[in-house]
Amino acid sequence: MVGQALAARLVELGHDVMVGTRDVARALARKEPDNRGNPGFGAWHAAHPTVQVGTLPQAGAHGEILVNAASGGASLEVLRQAGAERLAGKVLIDVANPLDFSKGMPPTLSVCNTDSLAEQIQRAFPALKVVKALNTTNAAVMANPAAVGDGNHTLFVCGNDGDAKARVTELVRSFGWRDVVDLGDIAAARGAEMLLPIWLRLFGVLGTPLFNFKVVR
Repeated sequence: MVGQALAARLVELGHDVMVGTRDVARALARKEPDNRGNPGFGAWHAAHPTVQVGTLPQAGAHGEILVNAASGGASLEVLRQAGAERLAGKVLIDVANPLDFSKGMPPTLSVCNTDSLAEQIQRAFPALKVVKALNTTNAAVMANPAAVGDGNHTLFVCGNDGDAKARVTELVRSFGWRDVVDLGDIAAARGAEMLLPIWLRLFGVLGTPLFNFKVVR
């Protein structure tokens, strides 16, 4: 659902977008809603036909800016399948969170405190410019911050490459994000990812994913 929400928004803003998947035919054949009521990928794509669909290597080669919208546990393998040589030198917006559902709900984090998923990705793909962003809110809010509080809330970014962070900040501002806080280098992703346990608790209490954090100065 994250990839679909962001792909639809990027196409709406005039970008040339390709969604990568392991098996294109199988993905397009999924028509039934998932267990959370989200449309199957094939049904979603029928409503968004200008979004291209390709294999993971094709998507890796296609994008100037890449988005990791895979689950946290699958992220490294998905990027390996895309191919390090295709990712080298590109900006990767890492939206994923290292959620561990092995012991049920609410999930825990498979990595935290002294490491993060974003850092693991950066170490595994040193030529990739990883920027952690958009992981601290719901997919609908990522793509359209005005859905909550008229957009008056905060988005965090972090990464080792200043130019990459500037490009990502410019992109998310085009979505409508106004308050974008740069947390520093990629190690700051530890904090961004560790917001997820409280986000999940708030989701349970509020009964809706349409909320976000705001830093009040």
